[in-house]
Amino acid sequence: MVAPLNKIKTKIATTFALLLVIVFCFIGFRVYKLYHNKITSIAPEVNEISGAEFDKHGNFWAINDGGDGPLLYHLNRQGEIVRTIEITNALNKDWEDMTQNSFGHFFIGDFGNNSRQRTWLTVYKIENPIDIKTATTTAEIIKFKYPILPDAIHPESNGNHDVEAFVYYQNSLYLFTKNRTKPFDGKTHLFRIGDHADNYEAKYISSFVTCTYIKELCWITSAALSPDRKKLALLDHRTIWLFEQWQGNDFFSGKVRKIDLGVITQKESLTFVDNNTLVFTDEAFKGIGGNAYLISLDEQSATDKIDAVKQD
Repeated sequence: MVAPLNKIKTKIATTFALLLVIVFCFIGFRVYKLYHNKITSIAPEVNEISGAEFDKHGNFWAINDGGDGPLLYHLNRQGEIVRTIEITNALNKDWEDMTQNSFGHFFIGDFGNNSRQRTWLTVYKIENPIDIKTATTTAEIIKFKYPILPDAIHPESNGNHDVEAFVYYQNSLYLFTKNRTKPFDGKTHLFRIGDHADNYEAKYISSFVTCTYIKELCWITSAALSPDRKKLALLDHRTIWLFEQWQGNDFFSGKVRKIDLGVITQKESLTFVDNNTLVFTDEAFKGIGGNAYLISLDEQSATDKIDAVKQD
């Protein structure tokens, strides 16, 4: 009996060791998948980047999440701060994303609403940073609130949503919500507001389901439009969702590709370098992250390109 028992123990130990090797290989592959795209580390003063844009001269600009001052940072290729601009009539309650129009005016979204206690949210619009010659500037102020949605669209329809992502498109700003429904349904809602100073009620357009299991993995944290306005990219902590060939202003009406970014980190900002290249960043946490990464859409493998459909 002793010999068969020892054989069983040996088989169990061998199987367990093999499983460990498989797990470590899987984790190692996912770490490599992310970090082989790293282009630089980010200065610690900007270790909570929540929005990023390239200006018309190719300069990289970034903002920090809430808790920082109302500051816009110009970073060089080494991730170092080379210039800081203060927006003197702004507050950084919860800055979450940046976008720009065809003139290069930047829009900064102060619309984080984790506790859903903010009824009126803010977008700051500033001139093209290329044209700002001093260390300070002032912003045009855009205010908006959400409509009370029917329960069929949003079960917690109290008008207070959370959002971390937006883009400028055809003289309007388009918001992509961070879903906090209970039970969690995985939808990001698309809203539209105006692009100049006024008070707006956001107009609901449509919704898209990212995933429905772990909400923190499904939350949309940044958005970007390609310079030719033909590709929309949405970011979560593990994926880029790429939308193309939409109809009108409903970005969710066209084709969708899902691009796996590898290991999960707190990815919070995304922007296009050109029509085929994206840069995204993650926040630093216990020695992990705090970097900028670059991917070419043409270089994504076929297994990373998964067709999806709009889901209202």
